[in-house]
Amino acid sequence: MILGHELVLSSSAAFAWSILPILLIGLRTTLLAMFAGFVIAVVVGMIFALLRRSRWKPVTWPVGFVVEFLRNTPLLMQLFFLYFVLPEFGVTLPAFWTGTTVLGLQYAAYVSEVYRAGLDALPKGQWEAATALNLSKTRTYRTVVLPQMIPRVLPALGNYLISMMKDTPVLSTITVVEMLNLANRIGDRTFEYLVPLSMVGAIFFVLTCVCSALLRGLERFVPQKGIALR
Repeated sequence: MILGHELVLSSSAAFAWSILPILLIGLRTTLLAMFAGFVIAVVVGMIFALLRRSRWKPVTWPVGFVVEFLRNTPLLMQLFFLYFVLPEFGVTLPAFWTGTTVLGLQYAAYVSEVYRAGLDALPKGQWEAATALNLSKTRTYRTVVLPQMIPRVLPALGNYLISMMKDTPVLSTITVVEMLNLANRIGDRTFEYLVPLSMVGAIFFVLTCVCSALLRGLERFVPQKGIALR
């Protein structure tokens, strides 16, 4: 019994080592999708937040509708729409960029609300002081608003980064070969699902722990009263 158990463990370990390079290829795709999607979310989310602060209703209402639509519809539906419906209108994107775009846009809607909360948390006197000093809008945001807003929104942005990483397996539904997709393919060919799926789960767990630690370190590094932007 003991010998048989040891043989099974040895076989599982050898199998795990043999498929690790394959899973690491999928991990690269997972990380690329996460970071590309996060960049889109951070940039587009800021655009959404600033446009919604406009006093011009023809701007705020359409942007508000887009944000609510992105927040209140499933990620999978948006993914299928861009990948399967848009080609009927002559718009075709590679699967990877379709997935990262959808991922980034949906999280941009969430991030825009984080930015809005950060902007609203800024004391009214800061805006009044910038106006009294006759600062331009651009300089006001660069030297007054953003340095105070960034420390406030960092924890929420970090949470969304981790959530985005855990949502990347959804991209496999449009043929993006990420880590979980490869694990399933390995299971289909070898009829052994326990080892590859367990390895993917362990890799995700390690990555989320590393990201959480880095984000906590970044929060301690960034002064809570603001950062200097030139």
